[in-house]
Amino acid sequence: MTGQMDPPTASHANQPAICLIIPPSPFLLDERVFVSLGILKVAASCEARGVHVEVLDLSGIENFLDVLDAHLRVSNIPNFGLTTTTPQMPAAAQITEHIRTRLPESKIILGGPHPTLVHAAARRERKLQRPGRALAALEQLFGIADVVVAGDGEEAIIPALSSTAPRLIDADDPQSDLFLTNEKLTASPWAARHLVDIAGYRYEIDGLRATSVIAQLGCPFNCGFCGGRESPMLRRVRLRSSENVVDELEHLYHTYGFRGFMFYDDELNVNKRMVETMREIRDLQTRLGVSFRLRGFVKSELFNARQAEAMYAAGFRWLLVGFESGSPKILDNINKRATREDNSLCLQTAHDHGLKVKALMSVGHPGESHQSIRDTRDWLLASRPDEFDLTIITTYPGTPYFDHAEPCSGRERLWVYTCPRSGDRLYADELDYLQTSDYYKGDPDGGYRAYVHTDHLSRTELVDLRQQVEAHVRDQLGIPYPNSTSKLAYEHSMGQSGALPPTILRRSRRQRVA
Repeated sequence: MTGQMDPPTASHANQPAICLIIPPSPFLLDERVFVSLGILKVAASCEARGVHVEVLDLSGIENFLDVLDAHLRVSNIPNFGLTTTTPQMPAAAQITEHIRTRLPESKIILGGPHPTLVHAAARRERKLQRPGRALAALEQLFGIADVVVAGDGEEAIIPALSSTAPRLIDADDPQSDLFLTNEKLTASPWAARHLVDIAGYRYEIDGLRATSVIAQLGCPFNCGFCGGRESPMLRRVRLRSSENVVDELEHLYHTYGFRGFMFYDDELNVNKRMVETMREIRDLQTRLGVSFRLRGFVKSELFNARQAEAMYAAGFRWLLVGFESGSPKILDNINKRATREDNSLCLQTAHDHGLKVKALMSVGHPGESHQSIRDTRDWLLASRPDEFDLTIITTYPGTPYFDHAEPCSGRERLWVYTCPRSGDRLYADELDYLQTSDYYKGDPDGGYRAYVHTDHLSRTELVDLRQQVEAHVRDQLGIPYPNSTSKLAYEHSMGQSGALPPTILRRSRRQRVA
């Protein structure tokens, strides 16, 4: 959906102006669940600095280039900024090419997780004087954008808009003024949700209309599969004050009527003041005379009864935990730092305090075998989570699996990561991120593909075993598959900009504009 855009006027030519674009995510079953908060934080920073900003939200739109084209015909804004994850890159590349064709004099700024992760991996290659696929991926980004922003975008957007902006703005450097500290994160304006059709996003927690919130940034751990382990922006924990978080929740309740909140922080309980924050959220509800329902992520070995009690009192009813594997060998290989016993205790502690748990599991790690996947299946059956997600691992730029891999001898476009702890290996195909996105999760109705394999399991075996484990565990625990066919990706009408009639056409999963 487009944001609240004024008709183009001559005044826009006399002030800084930018159109921020959220690319579609066709690899997801439902794109209209959580709005992209990162780019809306950038939008809010633009507004606070007097920059005219529009947001073109292409989430869930099948014919997104038609919608982009319609917008370009009525807007005279010369600057465009895109956020992109790695799986969104094919769509982002199409968008930038379309803008270049229609408006060759425009400036395109590219930021978000993918540029940040690629830059971090490329920086490591430069340091080791080993040019490789990360530097090549970074050159790809320079080929489609005038300015690439790595790291935090809230401060970096202003120098990126300058006519003298360099090709790369490194806001992923803790020594830079562009890097967000705790104080800067707390002082930065909240995400500009008013610039998108927030009502078009559909998500509920225990029957209450919900939205996403980010209270803190970064995860200090070093799991082998996790992106950003070489990126300070994603590795260093930055915390908003408890008061600031509570104030935003109150704002979202009064402004939009939200009573459900999904905390998208990497791990809520890395914050040593988390219990105090939970108490302040509880007190807010008492003052307002309402009840909230909350979901969020925790780190299993850090979780305890005191945290569980405080979270339940604050309104949490669901936790999401990256247990990843039921195999002690795999947990050690991925440097998870949580044992199988830690994971079992975490789940039991949550259940003892009335909290449901979604277990986030993955297969395809170094050393993965028939036995390790059986271990994962058996742990799920014994621990009985309330829901689970079982995915095939992806070697994203910025993960140790990608950054520390070497070319596989005698095999073109195949890379191998060797676990320093055990010597177990993981093989991964080299991907063109401007072309391929189906390595991300996949449709549970048979749509999974694997781009990794191990010494013990082929790509096909990984896919088949994943399917078998999910089917068996769901059957034994009575956990139904997510009802993806009931979810609708709401179509963009362009009604707010006047370019197209305000009509919403509903289709299954994804939509088209009439």
